[in-house]
Order: sequence, then C-alpha cells, then structure tokens
Amino acid sequence: MKKTLFLAALVMTNLPLASAQTLNNLRIMAPASPGGGWDQTSRAIQQVLQDNKITGAVQVFNVPGAGGTIGLAQLLNSRGDGNLLMTMGLVMVGAIQTNKSKATLERVTPIARLTGEYEVLVVPTVSKYKTLADLAADWRKNPGLPIAGGSAGGTDHITVGLLAEAAGIDTSKINYIPFSGGGETLAAVLGNQVAAGIAGYGEFEAQIKTGQLRVLGISAKKRVKGIDAPTFIEGGLNVELANWRGIVAPPGISAAEKATLVAALDKLHASKEWQETLAKRNWIDLYQSGSKFDVFLKVEQSRINKVLKSIGLVK
Repeated sequence: MKKTLFLAALVMTNLPLASAQTLNNLRIMAPASPGGGWDQTSRAIQQVLQDNKITGAVQVFNVPGAGGTIGLAQLLNSRGDGNLLMTMGLVMVGAIQTNKSKATLERVTPIARLTGEYEVLVVPTVSKYKTLADLAADWRKNPGLPIAGGSAGGTDHITVGLLAEAAGIDTSKINYIPFSGGGETLAAVLGNQVAAGIAGYGEFEAQIKTGQLRVLGISAKKRVKGIDAPTFIEGGLNVELANWRGIVAPPGISAAEKATLVAALDKLHASKEWQETLAKRNWIDLYQSGSKFDVFLKVEQSRINKVLKSIGLVK
C-alpha cells in the first residue's frame, strides 16, 4: 500500500515539473508588425520572464495582417502546442468581426489579461491643429479628413468612430487609414500623409517626448499622471475608452499545461520588474488570469459587437 502511495505521489509531483520544462522553449507570437502595441507587450513579457528566470529562453516572432486574425488562424492551427502564446486584445476582438474572420476566439485557451492603455490622437508639431476643437471644426466641414491608425475594426478605428459620432459627423463618411503596425502609422503622421494619427500612448511616446508630435487628446476619463495631454472630454468630445491586451494559447493544450502557463504569468505580474514596466510605459494594470479571463473574454466579444454596430463598422 505504501509503495502504491509513493508511486502516485511521485507521478503527481513530476507532472508540474514536466509541464514547466516545456516553458524552456516558449514562443510568443505578436500578430502585428514590429513597433506596435502587441509587439511591445510581447517583448516586455519576454524580457521579464527571462530576467526573472520564470521560464527559460523566450522567442518573440511577428505574424502581421488583418487585425491579428492571420496570426490567430496560425495559433488555432497549432492545436496542443503548450509552448506557444499569442498576445492579443481589444483590437483583435473588433477585427474578427469587421474582417468576417473564420478564425475566432471561441477556440483559444485564455491565459491572462495583462494591461490597458489609453488612446491618443496626435498631429505633427508643425500641424495647424493646436487643439482637438481645431481638428473637430475642420472634420465637420470635411468628414473625409484622413486619420491613420491600426488595423480596421481595432481599438484605434473604434475610437475614431466614437470621436466622429461625438462630433456629430456621419460615421459612414469618415476616412480611416488602417495600418498593421504602429511604425507605419507613425511614418504616415510624420510624413504629413494624413491629418492625424491615433494609437495607444506607448506607440507615440518617444516622438511626443522629443517634441515631434503634439497630443490633441487622450481617451481617459481624467488626466493621466505622467502624460501631458488633455482628455477628449476636455476637448469637447465625450469619448472614453481603454484598450486592453492579454495572452492566449492554442486550443487543445492539457489542463496541466494551461496551469503552468497561468502560473508563469501570475509570477510575471507579481514581479518588481513587471510593475516597473507598467509604470515606465504608462500601461494600466488590468491583470486577471485563468477562469476570470475566460468569462471576461466572452462578455467583451458581445460588448464590442454592439459598439461596432452602433458606429456602422459591422451590420
């Protein structure tokens, strides 16, 4: 009897160790071009996991296109791969619907929601638009004023639609120019190819601080400490929105593999380095993992569908 109990205990003890070993070759997919929010988040996770020896070596790779749905399809085809994670978020929830993607989030294995970030509307410092009111006045006269941002149907697009709606502009007439990565949006704004650009604050932070870009507004309810920018509400447009980003795994991984991945992200969130990363990048801490994130993801998909319909992005 004692021998049987010993063998059972040994098996139970070895299970977590075996699944933990699979994290020695962890890969994180950023389903967008380098420079964007998902890419930045993926590389921040990579650094903290490695520096704190929560995992072994971590590889980050990019699979851009279609608001992350190309990467999502690749993730779904990697069924049972307990060494693979994908960074995703509100952008993907919207893009799935606007792109009518066959790849959906119903089959992914949710691991954790990590961060939130406010949207900022920016122009080059040489722009004639000094305030949000200046831009809004021209926008009402010309609804086709080009505004650049991330993928169609993503958070940037949703925010532009909400701003147009708040300004009394027919959302079906807005001229939103989508790019797959933050670097491309930045180039379009600095190259004066568009009237303004929109993205998460972190994607424009360096250029804002060096004085290349002017922030016309931020999507927070009130001013954010450390960011010198008026809110959209202050600028006369009643819009408030927080982007969020999270981590999912492929379908078909074992319960032990999911538990190991959740535990790794729990350790990441608890680390001093991650908290410093949040503060440095002005990311909002929205952490929740495991079953709580499962429930949130289901509710969020329904909420975003209603928003997209209200601003005419989906029928």
